[in-house]
Amino acid sequence: MFETVLVANRGEIAVRVMRTLRRMGIRSVAVHSDADADAAHVRAADTAVRIGPEAPADSYLAIDRLLDAARRTGAAAVHPGYGFLAENAAFARAVTAAGLVFIGPPAGAIELMGDKIRAKQTVAAAGVPVVPGSSGSGLSDAELAAAAREIGMPVLLKPSAGGGGKGMRLVREEHRLADEIAAARREARGSFGDDTLLVERWIDRPRHIEIQVLADDHGNVLHLGERECSLQRRHQKIIEEAPSPLLDDATREAMGRAAVEAARSCGYRGAGTVEFIVPGGDPGAYWFMEMNTRLQVEHPVTELITGIDLVEAQLRVAAGEPLALRQPDITLRGHAVEARICAETARVASGERRVDFLPSAGSVLLLAEPEGEGVRVDSGLLPGSEIGTAYDPMLAKVIAHGPDRPTALRRLRAALAATAVLGVDTNTGLLRRLLDRPEVRSGELDTGLVDRTAAALVPDRVPDEVYAAAALLRHAALAPAPSAGDHGGWTDPFSVPSGWRLGGEPAWTPHPLRVPGRQPVTVAVRDGQVRIGDGPPLAARLLGGTESGTGHGDGPLRLELDGTRHVFRHARTPAGDHWLGRDGDAWQVRPHDPVAAAGARAAAGADSLTAPMPGTVTVVKAAAGDRVAAGQALLIVEAMKMEHVIAAPHAGTVAVLDVTAGSTVAMDQLLAVVEPERGEPERGEPGPGEPGPGRPATTAEEA
Repeated sequence: MFETVLVANRGEIAVRVMRTLRRMGIRSVAVHSDADADAAHVRAADTAVRIGPEAPADSYLAIDRLLDAARRTGAAAVHPGYGFLAENAAFARAVTAAGLVFIGPPAGAIELMGDKIRAKQTVAAAGVPVVPGSSGSGLSDAELAAAAREIGMPVLLKPSAGGGGKGMRLVREEHRLADEIAAARREARGSFGDDTLLVERWIDRPRHIEIQVLADDHGNVLHLGERECSLQRRHQKIIEEAPSPLLDDATREAMGRAAVEAARSCGYRGAGTVEFIVPGGDPGAYWFMEMNTRLQVEHPVTELITGIDLVEAQLRVAAGEPLALRQPDITLRGHAVEARICAETARVASGERRVDFLPSAGSVLLLAEPEGEGVRVDSGLLPGSEIGTAYDPMLAKVIAHGPDRPTALRRLRAALAATAVLGVDTNTGLLRRLLDRPEVRSGELDTGLVDRTAAALVPDRVPDEVYAAAALLRHAALAPAPSAGDHGGWTDPFSVPSGWRLGGEPAWTPHPLRVPGRQPVTVAVRDGQVRIGDGPPLAARLLGGTESGTGHGDGPLRLELDGTRHVFRHARTPAGDHWLGRDGDAWQVRPHDPVAAAGARAAAGADSLTAPMPGTVTVVKAAAGDRVAAGQALLIVEAMKMEHVIAAPHAGTVAVLDVTAGSTVAMDQLLAVVEPERGEPERGEPGPGEPGPGRPATTAEEA
């Protein structure tokens, strides 16, 4: 067995791998960019090596720097985790050429299965059923379009290289093929350095089911059952479970045998996943989609139902050991469900039921991760962690195991309710509500369920108690600190914001507040009461006994409003904003200056488009002076490997467009101004719950 292993990754997967290394008595080496110098995976390692600045190309994707770090630290093997170089055949070859062991499959298997066209041909020859689609590689745009028409709409465009849903486009109308092919090629080229595409038949309401396989160098290949991964948004998984509520024992065994044959067909070694698409109404008609030649994000659910540490299995296979188990030894126990916590903001598009999932960034002010029976957390977070847009938005995973599916779902919902990440928007509350949907409870899943129901998962208003708590916190901060004196301090009663006035009721002290993406609300406060907007006065008070929080947070906050008690996680920013969290949801409540806001709107104008999130401009499709149509794409902003199209709000002339391809932009930064044609109405202010000017007209998947 190896003495030292370098983990060529970051975040929660690096922490996860290091946990097994420590248990096995193996020394771990972390690598890090400048942005990750104090990250959780760096702290978890026995030693760490700086490999470059924040940009992945100069750090986590720099093969020469990774190999140099291994040489300097005496590592005998390299674990690639997932993402970055995990499925890069050139990296696997470079590791081997350097005299090290690559903890993964042979480079040839990575190369073969990384090419979706060759992969389909190879497994089909081994008797594995494949999805109907294009069979040739290197098709031109015209040939792809022709193949799509021959297959019949709708179709799915997929990059031949890479995975994770990036670059995939569902096309339902023929007239959109040219634009979608161009967009898919652009994202595939940016994500994988290869813009080769294939086209497949789209199966409406399909289920995504994958089989975990293990193989050694002694001819042994076995499967560990399946995972249901049908709950996805933007073709990316957010909830996974094992086993699938769809499959019976006979179908499970048949799919397992097909997965084993797929692994054998490419000479596989180590842990891998064979993915199938399955019609929900006909589980027996499963088709091979692709093989992921690495450890999967969702591997914990398989570990929990089999009792097998997949990282340990990878290490032992890479060290030359034969698998200790055979297929009859594999027993599935209970049920496990995983939720991916991502840094993102979900907003319902103005006037529509579509939800935009926008990357978010910030500093973790307070972190509360759940504990309890059957609950596991794989996390790359620490209090104070800086969340930027250079890396994948996944921050952590919360997994629950139980003797049956209802118990596992209930435990996971409770665990998400106990999770708090204040300082950056996350999808935690949305995931908890998703798990409570009747379709999810009953197991009636498909890959489009999240998109169809997302708008119902996003709250349409901020609870009154959030505004009340924030206003009372701000009001309490107005009171001066007691002066030291003989009797323990004295406070000037005329300096206390009590609203006292001569000969009448106490006056209200107004606190204009705003939650980003929402209309401002004024909360008036006087002794023992609050009035929220135009509502009636309500009895309100903050209760004592708050605890100190984790890291930079202020801990639980207790509020009594109109006779009901509410408990929040609470943290303050250096700028004086208040973050309040409850049941997985979190709200950033800022002071609102109506005069400054009116001035900013007047300066920017109703024709302005601003950045909906921090990111990088990748494509500019217009210039100042151009005449544009309503809805025409002007530029594309990318953050956390996701593209967002910024479109003209109305027909008119581009008056301002100062950014260029490669420009880094901040959230709410002015990107462009489109002056309307004469007679064209200007866009008004957003309504309650709507994002402000500059929200992306569409996500990249719909561009």
